Amino acid sequence: MPTGRYDIIIIGSGAGGGTLAHALANTPADILIIERGDFIPKEEENWDPEAVWKHLRYRTRETWLDTCGKAFLPYTHYGVGGNTKFWGSVLYRLPREDFDEVQHLDGVSPAWPIDYETLEPFYARAERLYQVHGESGLDPIEAPREPFPHTAVPHADDMAACVDQLQQQGLHPSPLPLGLRNLGAQDGCILCNTCNSFPCFRHAKSEADVCCIRPALERPNVTLWTGAYAQRLLTDPSGRRVEAVEVVHQGETRRVEAPLVLVSCGAVNSTALLLRSASDQHPNGLANSSGLVGRRYMAHLATMIEGFHPFRINQTVFQKTVAINDFYFHGPDGGYPLGQIQSQGRTHGVMAQTVVPWLPLWVYNAWVARGVDWLAMSEDLPRPDNRVTIEADGQIRIHYHPNNVGAHKRLVREMKRILRRLGYWVVITYSHKEQNTTHQCGTLCFGTDPRESVLDPYCRSHDIENLFVVDASFFPSSAAVNPGLTIAAQALRVADHIRETVLGVRSETAGGERQGTADI
Repeated sequence: MPTGRYDIIIIGSGAGGGTLAHALANTPADILIIERGDFIPKEEENWDPEAVWKHLRYRTRETWLDTCGKAFLPYTHYGVGGNTKFWGSVLYRLPREDFDEVQHLDGVSPAWPIDYETLEPFYARAERLYQVHGESGLDPIEAPREPFPHTAVPHADDMAACVDQLQQQGLHPSPLPLGLRNLGAQDGCILCNTCNSFPCFRHAKSEADVCCIRPALERPNVTLWTGAYAQRLLTDPSGRRVEAVEVVHQGETRRVEAPLVLVSCGAVNSTALLLRSASDQHPNGLANSSGLVGRRYMAHLATMIEGFHPFRINQTVFQKTVAINDFYFHGPDGGYPLGQIQSQGRTHGVMAQTVVPWLPLWVYNAWVARGVDWLAMSEDLPRPDNRVTIEADGQIRIHYHPNNVGAHKRLVREMKRILRRLGYWVVITYSHKEQNTTHQCGTLCFGTDPRESVLDPYCRSHDIENLFVVDASFFPSSAAVNPGLTIAAQALRVADHIRETVLGVRSETAGGERQGTADI
């Protein structure tokens, strides 16, 4: 078996791995990034709804199993940048209150081992790195903060009118924080209608590939392997340290060694990797002395909502600019938190047809041309029985029942009322329910007690001293906002910790980059 050696191995190149690579690239450490996919090609199909949604050109074709053992196609993508290539670039900070214990209708959202103030400076750095646009002071759930790095994306005319009408209903709509590159520049974002779930042909969406990986690869000490699948983590005889990663690369199984291994495969695949790495010292999977590896799987309760009016043609091209957070901490009449509402990118006819494939395409095109698209999103609460496991043949299985359903139903009902007050004749809804794999989190919870968590507050394994896991798997709770910015902020925090405690990097330049010598 061919072998190789690096100072740091990063497995995964998405929000966690990509940000880690960018933050560590200017150290003397020799870094290998392992990515199971390849670069997403820059091609006309990037913006083709039929190619993306009907033919699933970029989506993985592997199947996972649901609770009942039925195979399904997860919404996930393997490629440089991971799922960030296909996200809608909504980059929220978690509200300060979400770091504390919060009582919900159907249970308790647990406290985090760190508070908002701990993560706040890294949120600010992540917003600069991912070029976030927004406007502070308008969002009712926002903690006091400095201005955003870039001004908010302006609302299209119809959405601006919608904001006025929402305010007349007594609501407090606010601009969505969006990661978009070089907005208005010749080579920048043009605010098209193929942003959500599409790769950007112009590389103008803020995602880990263009914001982090490509700049990191300009450094001579950073190497990227694409088409490289990390099969197992191999420990030393003591079982306390990862000694090597077993990788299938270019049709060959390789053993790659490093004194520091950073895993960022996503909540499901990071769990699967640790479970596949079971050994005599770790019979239940690596880093699993707590028995919690894979448990507490969460995915936001998310319902797509479309308001339809037969005589209103929706002229909006870029629609995803508005948030309604009035019900985030309590419903319209008080009580428990309900969640968040945000406008969505335009639905194309072929997208609707893939969900309900009963009618000719022209019918769906006519429908969506007269529709406005929104998302209602509620916090999914952790429960041990919601978990990720692997079958004997290595196939991934998701045992999942959504939690906090009562609150989400109330939020959806409230949004339906809002749309009807806006004059829409028909309101339809759609949800992935038990097969939801977007915003996956919580399977390798971080905390201070090794009996109650898998990772410590810096995302280092309690059991394996040179193993870190940085993706949404570390989340103790899911909150009710998009997780991407929190992953990136924690990745920057972990990278600083590694620089200082492992690499011996001590001084910081005016430009924010640290200098020193590696001592691994």
